[in-house]
Amino acid sequence: MLRPPPRPGPKPLLPLLLSLPWLVLVMFVLLRVRLPDELPAGVGGERGPPLVSVIIPARNEAHNIEACLAGVTASAYPRFEVLVVDDRSTDATAALALGWPSGHALRLEVVEGAPLPAGWLGKPWAFRQGAERARGELLLFTDADTRHAASLLPRAVAALRAERADVLTVIGRQLMESFWERLVQPQIFLALWLRFFDVERAVARGRWRGAIANGQFLLFRREAYQAVGGHEAVRGEVAEDLRLAQRVVRAGFRLRIRRAEDALATRMYRSLNDVMEGWTKNIFIGGLQTVPPAVRPFVAPLSVAAGIGLWIAPPLALAAALAGWGPAWLATWGGATTGVSALFWPVVYHRLGARAWYGLLYPLGAAVAVAIFVRAWVRGRTVVWKGRTYETNPRGEPWTGIGGLPHG
Repeated sequence: MLRPPPRPGPKPLLPLLLSLPWLVLVMFVLLRVRLPDELPAGVGGERGPPLVSVIIPARNEAHNIEACLAGVTASAYPRFEVLVVDDRSTDATAALALGWPSGHALRLEVVEGAPLPAGWLGKPWAFRQGAERARGELLLFTDADTRHAASLLPRAVAALRAERADVLTVIGRQLMESFWERLVQPQIFLALWLRFFDVERAVARGRWRGAIANGQFLLFRREAYQAVGGHEAVRGEVAEDLRLAQRVVRAGFRLRIRRAEDALATRMYRSLNDVMEGWTKNIFIGGLQTVPPAVRPFVAPLSVAAGIGLWIAPPLALAAALAGWGPAWLATWGGATTGVSALFWPVVYHRLGARAWYGLLYPLGAAVAVAIFVRAWVRGRTVVWKGRTYETNPRGEPWTGIGGLPHG
């Protein structure tokens, strides 16, 4: 009796074809992602250095403010002042800032923040108040959780002047000291790398949606700051640094992005809850504003689908196949994609300052990142941060600005 021929199984190339997105992603990172150039090490010897006003917003930053001021006031730059804007803190932030010596600064002033007006978010409002009190030709907006080397400010001013830039933003290294910081932060930063994979070229070509700035160190010429509307133009923005960068490029001013991991460090968050709340506030609504309005409804679902499909589904498929569930090719596909990811992520984690072995836990980190996107998606226009709840405009659209530049 003749037996029917066996049913053909999946072609051997099927798992390889299904693995192509992972291979393409790795090649894209290797070949297309271009980090900004290093901030030059030379201080420069220009005569008549301009006065720099360093403006630091601080709301309940008692755990950070002294370390920040220690670095800022020790700057080797010859002419600078420091203004700490106490944004209605309920802890010892103001007292600690008032008790800190001015160091090398010409003066250190603690500005008592006024009540938050309607339509403003806290950080832009604090920056606005500091800018109004500032005397400098250059305005440096920096965060209370930053750590500055003495060489940072003179290097930044020298680079701004040498490149005839109107705005210079500096990217430093991220301090990650807890398990969850080390696990989740690299996941978010990879997403930013992929979105802004060659930001200097985009800015040089005037592609304003591709512009970004690091609000942890943002050095403006005063005239450029005023011309784009200052922080009043981004008063209702969650990612006010990104929106300022877009306005700068759109208005035709020169924005330069540089790295100084040896001179600037920031510990953004200290716990899993901080990581969740902080990125829920920033990444979704900020991400919406980097794409055209027609694309915005698809950002959240595509981001969630990509996180699950790329980093969570393959190890789950591999585990299921090894347990005897599913077709044989599932084990091949799951093994190939998980293997590529297990080689890729430790490199990313190491590059971002975490121990490489954290990269082997990438599915857990990806799960938290996906949860952050889902939380932001569900919250929509509602932003919760440091004891305040804000309502942004629907779909993350910005408030109407000033200064002659339309938003959108």
